[in-house]
Parts: sequence; C-alpha cells; structure tokens
Amino acid sequence: MRFFFLLLFLLVTQTNFAQVLSHKNGVYTRADSLRGSLRPERTNYDVLKYNLYVKVDIDNKFISGVNKISFRTVNNLKKMQLDLFENMQIDSIKYRGKNLKYTREFNAVFITFEESIQKNKEHTIDFYFSGKPIVANNPPWDGGFIFTKDQNGKDWVSVAVQGTGASLWYPNKDHLSDEPDEVEIHVAAPNGLMNVSNGRFLGKEKIDDNYTVWNWKVTNPINNYNIILNIGDYVNFSDQYKDLDLDYYVLSYNLEKAKKSFKEVIPMMDCFYDKIGPYPFPEDSYKLVETPFLGMEHQSAVAYGNFYTKGYMGRDLSATGVGLKWDYIIIHESGHEWFGNSITAKDIADMWIHESFTSYTEAIYIECRWGLEDALTYLNGTKQTMVTNHSSIIGDYGVNSEGSGDMYFKGANMINTLRFIINDDEKWWNILKKFTTQFKHTTTDTSNVIQFFEKETGIELTAFFNEYLRYAQIPKLQFKKESNQIYYRWQANQNNFNMPVDLVTNNQNTRIYPNNTWQKLSKKIAKKDFEINLKKFYITTNLAEIK
Repeated sequence: MRFFFLLLFLLVTQTNFAQVLSHKNGVYTRADSLRGSLRPERTNYDVLKYNLYVKVDIDNKFISGVNKISFRTVNNLKKMQLDLFENMQIDSIKYRGKNLKYTREFNAVFITFEESIQKNKEHTIDFYFSGKPIVANNPPWDGGFIFTKDQNGKDWVSVAVQGTGASLWYPNKDHLSDEPDEVEIHVAAPNGLMNVSNGRFLGKEKIDDNYTVWNWKVTNPINNYNIILNIGDYVNFSDQYKDLDLDYYVLSYNLEKAKKSFKEVIPMMDCFYDKIGPYPFPEDSYKLVETPFLGMEHQSAVAYGNFYTKGYMGRDLSATGVGLKWDYIIIHESGHEWFGNSITAKDIADMWIHESFTSYTEAIYIECRWGLEDALTYLNGTKQTMVTNHSSIIGDYGVNSEGSGDMYFKGANMINTLRFIINDDEKWWNILKKFTTQFKHTTTDTSNVIQFFEKETGIELTAFFNEYLRYAQIPKLQFKKESNQIYYRWQANQNNFNMPVDLVTNNQNTRIYPNNTWQKLSKKIAKKDFEINLKKFYITTNLAEIK
C-alpha cells in the first residue's frame, strides 16, 4: 500500500505541477534571462490589447496569422522586446504601414523603431508570423500544441503553454508582469469544426470553402498563457448562476455525461462566492471546455479533460477517500480564476501565489459541501502523499524559474495553518474576500501579499511566510523534560519564528506561544494528557520521543 502511494506521488509530481521549471541548481542561461527578466526593452511600454488572428492548418500542423499589438509607452521607446519561439517564422513586423527592423536572440525579438516613440503615446504594431509550433508530447505537463482525433475520428486541436510560454505559438510580451487589458481572438478553423476561445463569442464567418473564422473577445486583463484556441466537434449547453453566464463546450458524444458532471459548478460557485468572493470575470462569462489534455486554468475558458470522473483522473490525491467526492479538475482549475488569473504573480518565481491559494480552494470546497473535518482530513492526507519538503517553494527571480511542486499542497497547508493562527473564522473568510477584491485584476509579488495579510491580521507574518516559502523543511516544535518539567521551543530556519500552536487536552484546545527559546509548559498539563493539533498546524514535533 505504501508503495502504491509512493508510485502515485511520483506520477503526480511529474504530471500535476505546471510545465516548468523548477530550480536549475542556480545555473541559468542567457535565454533564461531574456525570457524572465525585465529590461527597458520590456518596461518602457505597457501592453493594452492583443488582436490575434490565427489560421490553423491541421493536416500540416501549421499555423499562420498576425497579432496586432497595441501599447502605451511608459518612457521613450526606441527598441522593444517581444517574444516568439525561434522555430517560428517572422513574416514581417509593420508599424504605420512600414516594415520594422528586428533582430532575434533565442526566443526574444528586438524591434527597432526609426525614431523613438515619445512617452505616454499609444501605438499599434502588426506582427505577422507562421510556422509549425512545437507539439506537446505529454500535455499539459510539457508545453505545446495538441493535434489529435476524437473517438469519432474528427480533428481535435488545442494548446497548453503554462510556464513554457505563449510565445511558443504567437508573438507577445511573454512575461507575467504585463497583461493586455483586452484581447480579441479570431481563429480560422476547418469547416465543420468549432473553435472555442476566451471571453464572449462575437460570431463566425465562413471565409472560403474550407475555413470559418470564429471570433471571441475578452474585456478583462488576461495573462498570455491563458489565451487559447480549442478546435473540435463541440456542442454547447448553458446554465446560469446569479448574474453569471455558465457555458459548456464538450465533444458531441459526451453531451449527456457533461450535463450530469458539470452540475458540480453550481455548488462550487455557491461556495466560492461565499468564502472568497464573486467570480472575477463576469463580463467574459465562465466556461468549461473539454480538451484533449487533463486541464488548465485558461481564463473564462477553463480546460477540462478529467473524463467526467470524481477525483484526479479517478484517483484521490490525499489517499483519504475525501478526494473522490468531487471532480478535481473542475474545482482546482476554476479556483485559478480567483488565484492566478485575477491575482497574478509578477514573476514565475512567485507562482505559489497561484498554486498555494488555488490548492487551498479545494479544501474550501470540501468544507462547504462536507464539513471542516473532511477538509482537514484531505489537507492532512496531502501532506503525506504529495509533499516532499526537498526544496523551497519560491524560485529564482528574473530567470523564468518557479520553485518546487510543494507550492501546491505544502502551500495549501501553510495557508490552512495561517487560518488557525488567526483563530477567528469570521475574520479569516472576510480577509480572503478582501484579498480577492483588493488584488483583483492585478499582478503582485510575495512581499505585497505578506504585507496585506500582516495589515489585515495585525500579526507579524514575515517570518511565518519565509519559513514555509523560502526553506525546504517545515518548523519543528521541540519538547524536552527536565525534573518533571516540560519545556518547548521552535526549531526553525527563521531566528524570530514565533508561531502559536494549539495543544489538545481533554478535547479542548490550549494555545501556547513558542519562540526560539525554551519555555516552560504549564505544570497543569501533563505530557500524557495532551497532543498537538497537527491537522490545523503544519509542523513536525518530537513529542512522541519525550518519556
């Protein structure tokens, strides 16, 4: 049984956690810096809009199109960096009807204007491109296009590029810190198939005997990797939650399965609206779109490929049974609409802001449906099956490197611990809703998140977050016994670590306030009469070793 869960863990850590890019042992290349860093060629302008036209030649696995990129200059701009993978062809880059000069270095494209564009000006360039984009071998865990067939032998196409980068298939400013304020997506797909992209459907137009253009528009800020196309034999059905339009696009032969399975969206929305606030993109609607890969948080067009089963492809990641009560992909990927899509990290090194909070939404949903004890059971189970504590959750900044996969479930248990440090559920849920409201549609970083929670809780939390995010090992609550007196302290990486924790005595919680120095435990509490509430506090301890 232990071997089974080890095997499950190895499988999931290879597959469940994004497409990059964990630590590279501190060794980075020029290509990493070009992708991950912010230089004047990127910071001197702000992207306002992408107007993306793409034609997909499925038979030849070839795409062509243009991205009309509108931007505002932040400073005078002579040279700008955009990004497009080096295997893709640049057909031309036009500005005011003239071709612009450019150079390429790895996946970066440096464009030079004849004269500097002055500060605070708005302009548009037309970036024409074509080529055979990288095809993913194992989507969504390595990035690329997916060209496959459905069960009826009809073409089914999608793309998944989180971490790998949206510049794998279309030109853009490929950095988390800058999101276009709006996007139009126009996809020419073979006649007889439908394309589903982000936002609202604007209509379709048959352009010749072979292709129809499907038009979509996003009116909210959106990250590059969330911009998507899905081409297949789709059918659509709809629902409503309050004033939020719910649309579902599934393969034609899965319609009845989907109608049953996607009923879970309504209780999910009930829960999330109550606990973390309203859906952040109502103008663009909420959609689930069946995809030929497991899932991805594509904003307002969430990718779904969990086979209409409970759990994670029919498995329980927590090994407790609780994970089989609900559809992991619906809940997790939809949770990203709040954490990751609405609240976005400025640098991929801070990807924990996406994944830790989103993984915690799984427990929030469980608590709404089946109660706190099941939620704690699930979280506690993931500590055993899903967390390694081998390297830090935060990655290296400026080189496109995220931290370890522990950002998911170690991060979720960290957030759960914070809840019980606060020890006031009404305050906790209000803080989470204020977080999603105050940071809505923004990019942020670890420092700003910590400052927010310190302000809202009135508690110094820098040492707490640093301990869990910047070090591999979790804190250890040490005990020792001298002359029938029990002492306790924290063994932690942070010298000023002083997190409170609850002891359970006679089914009652007794709060203690350890720090890095030895303190006496009240003589009223005998060692045999207490245990540590490890479901609520993610720590280790030597308590069992004390005689």
